Amino acid sequence: MSTPTLKPEAAADKLKTSSSAARRFNRTDVAVPVLLAQVYDIAPPSERRRLLTQLMQPLGVLSLVAVAGGVFARLRFRDAPGPLNLRMEDTLLIGAEEVRALAEHAQQVSVETVDALRLWLTQGPVLAGSAAALLLVQLLKRRVANRRGASSTRSEHD
Repeated sequence: MSTPTLKPEAAADKLKTSSSAARRFNRTDVAVPVLLAQVYDIAPPSERRRLLTQLMQPLGVLSLVAVAGGVFARLRFRDAPGPLNLRMEDTLLIGAEEVRALAEHAQQVSVETVDALRLWLTQGPVLAGSAAALLLVQLLKRRVANRRGASSTRSEHD
């Protein structure tokens, strides 16, 4: 029985792919939705409702229809075109994967909305002990600082 050998070219391709995936995850626009989904997964229903409300707020009808098979649009427009009124039981219908997709869309529309979740994460005692929440807070702080730095650099050049 022969053991398969890895050719140098194949090893190099595999290394490129894995380092590319690692760089991609280190980008905050990719990591934040993943961590938000993990935080959502451990959060109690009341906190889940707050998170969903915050993430859904900046999204229009087309975005809500496009995300997660339209589940968020059904929740948003269930009670006619009035204010967003999520129920505790709604959080049982939404899983972490749907929250990740929602967070990706929300930060494309309004990165500030997602960054504002830092305050929510630090105020809740249940979430404050979560490793995912702590990492998420750090990423959000860094992202805000980077944007401020980029903004001040642009102002100096103008």
